[in-house]
Amino acid sequence: MSASLREQLLKAGLVTEEQVKEAERAARRERRPKAPKKGAPPPKPTAAERAQAEKVASDKELERRKAEKAEAKARAAQIRQIVDQHRVPQSDDGEPFYFQDGTHIKRVYVTAEQREQLVGGALAIARYGKSFALVPAAVAEKIRERDPNAVIDLEAATSSSDDVDDAYKGFEVPDDLMW
Repeated sequence: MSASLREQLLKAGLVTEEQVKEAERAARRERRPKAPKKGAPPPKPTAAERAQAEKVASDKELERRKAEKAEAKARAAQIRQIVDQHRVPQSDDGEPFYFQDGTHIKRVYVTAEQREQLVGGALAIARYGKSFALVPAAVAEKIRERDPNAVIDLEAATSSSDDVDDAYKGFEVPDDLMW
């Protein structure tokens, strides 16, 4: 019973030696990978291959989005930590300091000294959660490196209003007017 099927068929006389050799050649041809002919278009991917490629692409996109989200979350945590460590205490009984945040006018309460520092550029206003915090200018630069939108740019608000106010250039603003 140890004889192979080929040998058994030969002994029984059902096949010839020539038929056996032809069958072996055909089996080798099937096992060998087929090389594409020169000048022939590449084979079109099957539906399963296309679906697999689309799934791989969407998985890569999902991973990229997750990585971006995690990176943004880490930057926000760094900004929060920097502001916590370096924030200047605000005065609840001070005077309001109004500034423009996008299209909205916001306010923080500051002392007269803090107002001078804000106007002079020694202090800056940083977004802190849903409110704002006063931070030194050097710290504001560190925050701006991580997220440019986290620091309120007071110079941009005043410089853009200069262009609009050219018609009022000849009129002086009283010294006691507080904005």
